[in-house]
Amino acid sequence: MITVYSSFFFFFFLLTSSVHSTPTISFSPQTLNRSGDTVTIQWSGVESPSDLDWLGIYSPPESPHDHFIGYKFLSDSPDWQSGSGSISLPLTYLRSDYSFRIFHWTQSEINPKHKDHDHNPLPGTLHLLTESNRLTFRFSANRPEQIHLSYTDTVNEMRVMFVTGDGEERLARYGEVKERLDNTAPARGVSYERERMCHAPANTTIGWRDPGWTFDAVMKSLKPGVKYYYQVGSDSRGWSEIHSFVSRNEDSDKTLAFMFGDMGCSTPYRTFIRGEDESLSTVKWILRDIEALSEDKAAIVSHIGDISYARGYSWIWDEFFTQIEPIASKTPYHVCIGNHEYDWPMQPWKPDWAAYVYGKDSGGECGVPYSVKFNMPGNSSEAKVRNLYYSYDMGSVHFVYISTETDFLEGGKQYSFIKSDLESVNRSKTPFVVVQGHRPMYTTSTKGSDVAVRVKMIEHLEPLFVKNNVTVALWGHVHRYERFCPISNNTCGMRWHGSPVHLVIGMAGKETQPIWEPRPNHPDVPIFPQPARSMYRGGEFGYIRLVANKERLTVSYVGNHDGEVHDVVEILASGEVISGSSDDGEDLRFESKSEFAVLWYVEGASVMVLGVILGYLIGFFSRRKKETGSSSTGRWIQVKNEEET
Repeated sequence: MITVYSSFFFFFFLLTSSVHSTPTISFSPQTLNRSGDTVTIQWSGVESPSDLDWLGIYSPPESPHDHFIGYKFLSDSPDWQSGSGSISLPLTYLRSDYSFRIFHWTQSEINPKHKDHDHNPLPGTLHLLTESNRLTFRFSANRPEQIHLSYTDTVNEMRVMFVTGDGEERLARYGEVKERLDNTAPARGVSYERERMCHAPANTTIGWRDPGWTFDAVMKSLKPGVKYYYQVGSDSRGWSEIHSFVSRNEDSDKTLAFMFGDMGCSTPYRTFIRGEDESLSTVKWILRDIEALSEDKAAIVSHIGDISYARGYSWIWDEFFTQIEPIASKTPYHVCIGNHEYDWPMQPWKPDWAAYVYGKDSGGECGVPYSVKFNMPGNSSEAKVRNLYYSYDMGSVHFVYISTETDFLEGGKQYSFIKSDLESVNRSKTPFVVVQGHRPMYTTSTKGSDVAVRVKMIEHLEPLFVKNNVTVALWGHVHRYERFCPISNNTCGMRWHGSPVHLVIGMAGKETQPIWEPRPNHPDVPIFPQPARSMYRGGEFGYIRLVANKERLTVSYVGNHDGEVHDVVEILASGEVISGSSDDGEDLRFESKSEFAVLWYVEGASVMVLGVILGYLIGFFSRRKKETGSSSTGRWIQVKNEEET
């Protein structure tokens, strides 16, 4: 009888075990070589799966359940309802191994008080189903990554910066022949601690991750306009791949720049903040343009504020630099500070009129990662935050970068720099002057909190721009493209002498759109027709190309949806400003003879007008799709605040 009962219970155990299988998780490969390599995570045995069951991504592997760097819903896998599935995604090395965990989560367990930056609920961690072993990186632990270039104050130099997992000695080696990198430059390594962060989430265990060591080397005694090859690292810890750049040539009058603001980066997972997926297209098209250049053509990239949108989640900086490395390792990548790098409640400069302007947009970073990860010319600083204002010449253009987040009023250090810099420009060498900053002096966005800044900029900075004949002023912060007439004191002029051409170029990635000011006699039409001072407003992501010689400067707006030019303005050294098309759509023909203008094939009138229409319509409908469409699994709608910048 005992034998019968034993056999029955053994059979029952086998039956229930087969019905109630234990969830399992695995991944392949077990080791990745470097950042950007892809891992595939497989799971099986998830019973009664919910469309909210999720895969947590953790680095370091021992992080608490709610300290993930990102997550994916299991329903992103086509076969999720069977209890099995797989997800593939690229990973960025964060100076630590990774692990993966699967959690069960249902609609009834959603905590309305536990939300991400977009007010969507964060996933619950009560029901852990299974967790993986550790995923390791083979080479990234020691080899340099996140390589990016920039100019120094000396014309025949190039700075290279990169990140490693330790502070041991590193070098840059470089030369004109790829197989003979005979010149060396020592690299100085620095890091920073969580205690330097000023607010949450940057100074909390959720937002903080080891930032590694940022190294800085200067390659010197470069010949003008020559292609150099270089790599960074050391014999003991490993070397990067060999990259190349074209050195600056002060004897050339040719200028080529790719310029934008507010790009951020995309992440292959959901996290506490929304990624900027359009940034991938911006990088793709700029890389296309750079790779199309001949081997002796130098160029720069200019990113005017709101750089990574990390907002206190430190690993987003790693994702950002990994994303831009294909362009930043070839071309100097210059930046200026934005609200999402710097602003926090106790920042040193916060006058009464700005009480509702400068908030906590940096997520507690207070400019620290920005100051360590970049080293721009000029050595400007305030409250231990650097890279605030500086200038340099490239070809026929004098570029000036300013900070709209720190004191720019008359009597301050920055004002004195801007005044002195503009007054000392050699116009015979650089007939064009381009000033860049984050918050715009002119925009038809109706966001009220920035009005006070614009008023002060017009009061204090515009007289300097007008007196010193600034050619072009470029701004970000508003996440679309807009070009103004030559303007001063809110009045259109006929020539740029005394009336700079202002452009807003914050359309490189951030999805929130401005609420546009309509023309007074068209109050029910929010986008078109715009006020008369606004010559063009674009509804599509993208960037601008700036091309110049001593006779003319041309700015072209490239749309991400097709990589084509959709607006053009030509500015002559004599003072004339020629739009790509007039208000009635007639062609104001662009007949530049410069090799750069020919290179970039500026379109004729029919293409320009079609570009205006298509750019607006595609941008409008893509925005409507994103605003009205749910997430990929139909769970909820991502909230996009119109007023967020």
